[in-house]
Amino acid sequence: MPRDTAPASPTPDAPSRTALTRVALVVNTGKPEAVDAAKAVRRDIEAHATLVGEFDCSGDGTCLDAGVDLAIVLGGDGTILGLARHALEAGVPVLGINFGKLGFLAEFDAGAFHRHAAEVLAGNSTIREVSALDARVIRGGQEIARQPAINDVAICNGAPFRMIELGLKIDGSHPDMSPAESAPRVAGDGLIIATPTGSTAYNAAAGGPILEPTLAAMVVTPIAAHSLSFRPTVVPGTSRIEVVAHRVNRAEGHDPTAGTCAVIDGQHTVPLAKGDTVHVTLGERPLRLVVNPERSYWQTLIRKLRWASSPGG
Repeated sequence: MPRDTAPASPTPDAPSRTALTRVALVVNTGKPEAVDAAKAVRRDIEAHATLVGEFDCSGDGTCLDAGVDLAIVLGGDGTILGLARHALEAGVPVLGINFGKLGFLAEFDAGAFHRHAAEVLAGNSTIREVSALDARVIRGGQEIARQPAINDVAICNGAPFRMIELGLKIDGSHPDMSPAESAPRVAGDGLIIATPTGSTAYNAAAGGPILEPTLAAMVVTPIAAHSLSFRPTVVPGTSRIEVVAHRVNRAEGHDPTAGTCAVIDGQHTVPLAKGDTVHVTLGERPLRLVVNPERSYWQTLIRKLRWASSPGG
């Protein structure tokens, strides 16, 4: 179950306390301030750990293949999302130094990392394990796409932006249920399935609830539903969610992503046809994030999103 974990106690099989943490430094070279800050971060790493290499964020994840103990990412939340699939597969913790807008996944700034570098690189940091989604697109009984998602899977209407219709099924059907009861339909601009981590992203913008990030749960939120009764819904992490595309917008011109699509973490786009089904469950592996000890999740929520701020505050 996702959780915050303190450093594990040494065991006879564990590396000695003198073993140096092997670090991959991943830099979003599209952000000049991140490139500039990399020099100081590199010095901090080399003072307390072993730097196995410096990589551009556009890489294919091979930076995590060489026995890396920690990935330090200079960029924003989007940069971490781009590396997340590889970090999930490798089980490598990620420490984000924020050079983006919000910084929910990238919890550190350059100053905070410098202050805590010795502690973090000695393996004495708290790790937050957050759930990822396992999203599959099925067409004609065949799986045509499969991707993990740290934030969300959004089924968006797409150009020409007419209303679409989706069937929603949670945990299958019961033989006593009518079709309308077992898979109610929602008409509107689409549907978001989000993790607790992603609940502060597109889900919150669409009016969904904020979930504490270590909960084992998912939230289903409609996008501009043509209904007064279809409300955002939180389901257990054991649930199986199926979304059937009953009416979609077809791509026009030569751009296959112009019509209705499943958009995974805002980075991977899968065009949907009528009859396609998007299956979503929680994945077996969590993403491991290094926690900034200088503030709690709730302090981040207040500072970054102005949570519970008074009008005009």
